[in-house]
Amino acid sequence: MKLLITGGSGMVGRNLLENTKIQENEVLSPKSSELNLLDIDSVKSYLDKNKPDVIIHCAGRVGGIQANIKNPVSFLVENMDMGRNLVIAARDAKIKKLINLGSSCMYPREASNPLNEDLILKGELEPTNEGYALAKIVVARLCEYISKEDSSYQYKTIIPCNLFGSYDKFDPENSHMIPAVIRKIHEAKLNKESRVEIWGDGKARREFMLASELADFISFALENFEKVPNYLNVGLGYDYSINEYYEAIASIIGWNGEFFHNLDRPVGMKQKVVDIQRLTDLGWKSKVSLKLGVTKTYEFFMENYGN
Repeated sequence: MKLLITGGSGMVGRNLLENTKIQENEVLSPKSSELNLLDIDSVKSYLDKNKPDVIIHCAGRVGGIQANIKNPVSFLVENMDMGRNLVIAARDAKIKKLINLGSSCMYPREASNPLNEDLILKGELEPTNEGYALAKIVVARLCEYISKEDSSYQYKTIIPCNLFGSYDKFDPENSHMIPAVIRKIHEAKLNKESRVEIWGDGKARREFMLASELADFISFALENFEKVPNYLNVGLGYDYSINEYYEAIASIIGWNGEFFHNLDRPVGMKQKVVDIQRLTDLGWKSKVSLKLGVTKTYEFFMENYGN
């Protein structure tokens, strides 16, 4: 099977490329200079030339709360254009199988947890990353519409919970919560600082899964493609508070200071944990604990950024 993985240089893409089951296939992972997803003609030309059997769309502009608040136009337009161009070009090239990577920020901010796949577009989105979420919803709906118009096109959207792990972004401006906290506490330990700031009261709850686990699920999905529904949450089905994440990371790094809360900082949704009933019914389950996941991620950080 010939696979096209977009976003091969990102965290999800690189974890996919390292997955042993994925490596059993012929894998295309072009750089943006080879495949410019913002240019529909470039996308059509690449697909016509290479003719992949399955597309796994992981590419996108991603970032944490600060980046989303600062650049909502780019997060909306770039993610929407990349997804739209790829999905339309895939349909025109008669590529029948596509996995589109969604995001749990597609769910309404006030939706009851756990977040069921049927809740998309059932309420207002979280404003801190609304542009990104809107783009993800548009591309997911486009996949659904194409499959409805012609059932031979199996265009599936998987909706992972928050992810972290090897190849994550650790710079303060663009990182998500876990890599940002790893860097913050690591630097506090190096600089012998006794206090570390937590945004908000730390009671907001989040679900984080190791990115290599998502790669494991995608390899599973390729083997069970027809059984995968059009929308599917992929996650743990349980969450931790922000305070608990800080405490776990501090314990692994070996920093023994105290935390203080900055109540003037944005915190996003109060809780975000996905409903994994469909995932459970499909026969897949996450296997990596938070402690092991953070340990692996800190090891990656030390090898690449520790100095």
